[in-house]
Amino acid sequence: MNFFKSKVILAIIATAIVAVSSTAYAKATGEDKVTAAAENTIIKIEQALSLAEKGADVSEIVKVINDARQIQKEFRYEVTERQRERENNKLRIARDAYQKGEIQPAEATLREALAGFKEMKAIYDLKH
Repeated sequence: MNFFKSKVILAIIATAIVAVSSTAYAKATGEDKVTAAAENTIIKIEQALSLAEKGADVSEIVKVINDARQIQKEFRYEVTERQRERENNKLRIARDAYQKGEIQPAEATLREALAGFKEMKAIYDLKH
């Protein structure tokens, strides 16, 4: 009987170890979402700059900037949260400048926002 009890206890311990170790090594479910948001925000900003360089219609550029502003909301990482807010403000400023026809300042601000989001992604990637 003692032999049977020790085998059952060992089986329970082994099961617990396997269960804990698999969750410890599993990637956090939110990390994929945050990484995708960072990458997609950068892609949208680069797309807006590309459209601006090609001389696209302002409404197209503004739409892409608005898309970037929506996507960046999912880029939540405590260490870079304040920077994300600043870069979002730059996107807003760039959008408003495009709408006013101030192309050069808008493009410069958009490039600053792009650099900021790339920096934030690098910080996030370093920690994850």
